[in-house]
Amino acid sequence: MDTDAARTRILDAAEELFYAQGVQSVGMDAVRTAAGVTLRRLYQFFPSKDDLVVAYLERRDRRWLAELADHVDAAADSPAERVLAVYDWLADWFARPGFRGCAFVNSYGELGATAPGVAAVARRHKEALRDYLDGLAEDAGCPVGTGVRLALLAEGAITLAALTRTPAPAAEAREVAGVLLANAGASAGAGAGASAGVTG
Repeated sequence: MDTDAARTRILDAAEELFYAQGVQSVGMDAVRTAAGVTLRRLYQFFPSKDDLVVAYLERRDRRWLAELADHVDAAADSPAERVLAVYDWLADWFARPGFRGCAFVNSYGELGATAPGVAAVARRHKEALRDYLDGLAEDAGCPVGTGVRLALLAEGAITLAALTRTPAPAAEAREVAGVLLANAGASAGAGAGASAGVTG
């Protein structure tokens, strides 16, 4: 097994186990077994468990944000529709088998106080989502600060979806986002979509 393939298998195994079972309940030996590598090989790539958790989160961050942006780009043309498409994507994500909420919040909740690297990755992920929504809101002609409100809607929907095990919070957040867009005078009928109860 070449170096890149071994590292990918380790990260694949770590992500599946950490996200499904929690970081603290999964030992390095379990990751080694799932990845099909020796413990020595595992520690060559990731000298500590914190290193592995950080790498898992960094990779997930890149993929998660890319998937979101790809969906928004493909699903909507107008600036306001692009904002609402964020919540449609969240609804799809919430409905996937094995959804357990935000991996970054989960990991921070388990390790953040004692693992500065994990806390830093979690903060960067949240900042990146906020910045992305800031850009979408600006493109839609919304006032400064709208992106932060859109991010809070998204974060609240993620938390509630994890707790209630239903994708419904995405539709509810989408409706409120539509009201924000309508109040800001954004184009493309965002307010009409929200008032009509259009959901993801």
